[in-house]
Amino acid sequence: MREVDLAIIGGGSAGLSAAVSAYDAGIRSIVILEKGPFLGGILNQCIHNGFGLTEFKEELTGPEFAARFIAQAKERNIEYHLNSVVSSLTKDKVLSYMNPEEGAVEIKAKAIVMAAGCYERSAGAIAIPGDRPAGILTAGQAQKFLNEQGYMVGKRVFILGSGDIGLIMARRMTLEGAKVLGVAELCAWSNGLNRNMVQCLYDYDIPLYLSHTVSKCEGKGRLERVTISEVDERKQPIPGTEKVFDCDTLVLSIGLLPNNDLLNNLGIPQGRSRGSEVNERLETSIPGIFSAGNVLHVHDLVDNVVEEARVAGKAAAEYILGTAEKTDNDIKVIPGNMIGYVVPGYVSSKGEGKATLKFRVREPSKNVYIVYTLNGKEIKKVFKPVIIPSEMEIQSLPKSLFNGESGTLTVSLVKKEEVK
Repeated sequence: MREVDLAIIGGGSAGLSAAVSAYDAGIRSIVILEKGPFLGGILNQCIHNGFGLTEFKEELTGPEFAARFIAQAKERNIEYHLNSVVSSLTKDKVLSYMNPEEGAVEIKAKAIVMAAGCYERSAGAIAIPGDRPAGILTAGQAQKFLNEQGYMVGKRVFILGSGDIGLIMARRMTLEGAKVLGVAELCAWSNGLNRNMVQCLYDYDIPLYLSHTVSKCEGKGRLERVTISEVDERKQPIPGTEKVFDCDTLVLSIGLLPNNDLLNNLGIPQGRSRGSEVNERLETSIPGIFSAGNVLHVHDLVDNVVEEARVAGKAAAEYILGTAEKTDNDIKVIPGNMIGYVVPGYVSSKGEGKATLKFRVREPSKNVYIVYTLNGKEIKKVFKPVIIPSEMEIQSLPKSLFNGESGTLTVSLVKKEEVK
């Protein structure tokens, strides 16, 4: 069995960033395992611009952004294997992977960084009523067919879900000559970034039907029409509100889920984000196994992914070298009122630095406070005139606020008029 210092599962933006960070922190025996045929992951099919504004202070396309990190990894001669699927991982950090060139391989690592990204919810996940013809696919699949392989997925397209990839594909398919008939969103608000709403829908006069869902699909062989209906407060279709669209393609942009099965199988506790619970070093409950990027929680900006993975790579290097400072993990961080999830799940009350928390709210709100309470006592509040689920919040708390106290830190959203 081969032995390495650090194995990284995933060769996208998170995996590459973690590898470069670990190398720069002194680790030389690193291997990246990427399931796809190229490094860069999902960035390879994201040919639109808008990447890198924070990381590189310039606007790049997805492939351009990925190329910067691929170059950094190659400059450091970091080993990587493509078309390599990791099939198992043990608590002792023994992983098995396979690819066409090497066959089945086992590696024993001193540390692991999980950076496997996320996957899309499909039609089966939401059980759309009606027929099951061709022409129903996820936004990511449509993006890959069009941007990487050059195939148009349809001529008359309807989109279910207002996630960012769906919005971006609405614009992309319009530019390629398709007629995008509209976008239906189950919630009463959009789940995409505001800039994508403007640049991808409003600029092209594509209708958005909020509080609507697809209530029926019809077609023999190929999709012929979809019916959408308004939904009530229980998200159930309201009879009599149906609208019918003749179309040949239904694109689904209905959410992303962390691709975290390998860590789930180890019994590592799962957070509300559906990724693993981690501490502020992004280390799971198994020492030496770290998690970062979309496999931990779904990000809206790749710049934040690489910054997070940089923390994981450095922490993994310190674990391997034995230079990591002791982390007490004596404060449990939990989501409170109107907060969907918070990462990390544990922080230390000790030290003079800051605890950086990332979270999302459950629904759009105006004139609210983000309130932090430690063991029921308010330690800080931050006013937000507007806050929306599609934009991840990142806030840092000085550890001096904890006053060395352990316990439970709750992050909540409170209306301005309810704050004392």
